[in-house]
Amino acid sequence: MVVVEALRCAVEEVRAGGERRTVDNQFPLQASAVHPEESVGTLVKRWREQRRRSQLDVSLAADLSAKHLSYIETGRAGLAPPHRERPFADLGIAKDAVHAVLTGMDPNPAVAVNVRWDLLAMNPAMRPFLSDLPEDVAGPPVNMLRATLHPDGLAGLLAELESYGTAAPSGNSAPAGDLVVPLQLTTPYGDLDFLYGATVFGSPRDVTLDEIAIETFFPANAQTAAVLRSLADNRLHVELHVERSSGMVRA
Repeated sequence: MVVVEALRCAVEEVRAGGERRTVDNQFPLQASAVHPEESVGTLVKRWREQRRRSQLDVSLAADLSAKHLSYIETGRAGLAPPHRERPFADLGIAKDAVHAVLTGMDPNPAVAVNVRWDLLAMNPAMRPFLSDLPEDVAGPPVNMLRATLHPDGLAGLLAELESYGTAAPSGNSAPAGDLVVPLQLTTPYGDLDFLYGATVFGSPRDVTLDEIAIETFFPANAQTAAVLRSLADNRLHVELHVERSSGMVRA
């Protein structure tokens, strides 16, 4: 749709009273030559015919099929209507569902991200892993892709890369590394191995909701599982201590 979008912008400028030349500065579109009611498809066809280019030639350049280009020119296909991207905070019951899933994943770390991998929400199990990010990585907003791949971020990339292509050990029980490539993190709690999966909403009608994914990190070995349980127990101990202290203050 690159060609169509570029021409649509050109038409808007021409209709506004200006002049817009084409990419190669030939065949300028004059305001007098453009009828206000002409469709984008009509302008695409005129643009193509002025250059003596076939539908196949233009479709290859625009990375779409010749059939779809024909539909655009004849008006059988058009631009999708614009959709407003609403904030995550305005998703109402869907936002509540995201938080419910994140809470249910505890003690496994989990985050909700948008299509740009920006952090939208996380569960308490994830906080210890993001609390020590340097300022140039921490955002705001925190970008999980950057936080994972940055040299000062979460991932021990060398350890992960060394895990590619290793020979499968013998035995009936397949270890995690034989099933998937684990995410290996170097943390203050030691080297931890995770499997990770994504959860998305089924049949979303909202653009923002369609682009949300919940990433959950599951322990790939007994050591990582023990660390996650220990962190969860410590959080519970701190929360109980705070509640008791608050109760004493109120009394």
